[in-house]
Amino acid sequence: MASASLQFFAFILALFGVFGDIAATLLPNWKVNADVGTNIITAITQMQGLWMDCTWYSTGMFSCTLKYSILSLPVYIQAARTTMVLSCILSAFGICITTVGMKCTKLGGNADSKNHACFAGGVCFILAAIFGLVPTCWYTREIISNFLDQTIPESSKHEPGGAVYTGFISAGFLLIAGVIFCSSCFKRQQGAWIYPPKQHHFPSTEQESNAGYSLKDYV
Repeated sequence: MASASLQFFAFILALFGVFGDIAATLLPNWKVNADVGTNIITAITQMQGLWMDCTWYSTGMFSCTLKYSILSLPVYIQAARTTMVLSCILSAFGICITTVGMKCTKLGGNADSKNHACFAGGVCFILAAIFGLVPTCWYTREIISNFLDQTIPESSKHEPGGAVYTGFISAGFLLIAGVIFCSSCFKRQQGAWIYPPKQHHFPSTEQESNAGYSLKDYV
């Protein structure tokens, strides 16, 4: 019962991780630059994401421009696009597989097949977390290095946006969920190896004793 509750808790964490992963992939605020200038009425907030760049004015106007050309983008943005999409796909597969393999569901057949399904879903979550951490770390490194570069003007420097933090948190949720699913399945297999089923040989001893009695009666 405790293992089933732990798997259900890991499944909830994985759901939050999947939703956060998708949101981080689509949000346009991976890096933010606030340019107030001399007049706060004309303040501009520029946001750049993986798929579009957006500008928000203090007057309430909001405009976005899609990034159609892939080859013109920096390498870290191209890599972030690929790895974040892979992370979303793997985490979605993990949700489907663990739904079949969880103890609290009636899907997946016998206990061994459900155990293997849970382990496969946990591996998908761990891989999704790794694919989610790589672009967020690389993107954050590029932002910090550009911010500390003295040759870049202040107007062109950015700070990490909310999408980066969402990606970090989502990857953490997916990693924890994957470790819980894998460890719960491993413990069950380890217990089966350490404590093998006992074998009883009572029928053979009874036959031997009966054979002994028959020989005595024959003599």
